[in-house]
Amino acid sequence: MMKIKTFVILLLFSFCTAVDAVADTVDIREWLVPWTDSEPGHAFVDAGGRVWFVGQRGSYVGNFSPETGEFNRYDLDKGTVPTSLAIDANRNIWFTSNGRRHIGALNPSTGRVQQFPLPDRKAKDPLSIALDASGDIWFTVEQGNFLGRLQVATGQVDLIPLQTKKIRPHGIALDSNGNPWAVASGQNILLQVNRPDLSVTELRTPNKSSRFRRIALTSDNQVWYADFELGNIGRYNPQRGEFREWALPGGPDSRPHGLTVDKNDRLWVVETGSDPNRLIGFDTATESFLTETDIPSGAGSISDMHYFEAAGEIWFGTQSNYIGRAKVH
Repeated sequence: MMKIKTFVILLLFSFCTAVDAVADTVDIREWLVPWTDSEPGHAFVDAGGRVWFVGQRGSYVGNFSPETGEFNRYDLDKGTVPTSLAIDANRNIWFTSNGRRHIGALNPSTGRVQQFPLPDRKAKDPLSIALDASGDIWFTVEQGNFLGRLQVATGQVDLIPLQTKKIRPHGIALDSNGNPWAVASGQNILLQVNRPDLSVTELRTPNKSSRFRRIALTSDNQVWYADFELGNIGRYNPQRGEFREWALPGGPDSRPHGLTVDKNDRLWVVETGSDPNRLIGFDTATESFLTETDIPSGAGSISDMHYFEAAGEIWFGTQSNYIGRAKVH
């Protein structure tokens, strides 16, 4: 009997270790950015562990070392208003220029910035960005009502006009096949792009009043979104064509914005409607909420987050001028 009990205990310990059990709260640390009120955002970690971010008000691309606390910046043209970034295999920093209608690429070694203007003047405000496995850039144009692709090898920019007016595409992410998905801030719509022909399918979510900011996909290609207007997180199952939604702990006023998923397919979302903002963990397997953690600085608002798998960390920028890190496993 003693041997059986020992075996069961070992099994339970192995299971808890395998799934990286989450505490009631997670450890969060923040670093104050030295450039006042520059609204740092979209923090992204490169292969060397350096953290990159955009200064949306300051029109710069910045970086810092978590080990030393040293900050550096690359100034962009006045009025660039960079809103998101991604880092390619060569450590080039790609960003959207919400103020000057282009996709930019910064070479950190030389400081040189290359600009790829959007070919339609109505596409004036590129917003969110995603990098695919081939190195091409996918992006949203919110007020202009476009999705877009930049083919990096040729520099060609393809704009995809959306059929429904005032959709206002916001967040974007890729599934395992490299097909982009986006959410709308103007209507209760998910957007699915068929990569080969750039056709777009518009999918209406259950609640007409829903409005979205961010999107994430789990390893099984389930599509997850944060409903900024109603305070829900939702899931779309592409295989079954089914939607399901869960009310966040903060309720209708939670204003979920930043959203990401970790290696265990746990969803992490920030309730920006509370002061301080709160980081919420959700287990997509058990369909239950895991943890709630206040952001120490208050944050003001966290619009986006990046998961760095190598260290089990989520990185973010805050409206209160901090760069933050949450250890989630």
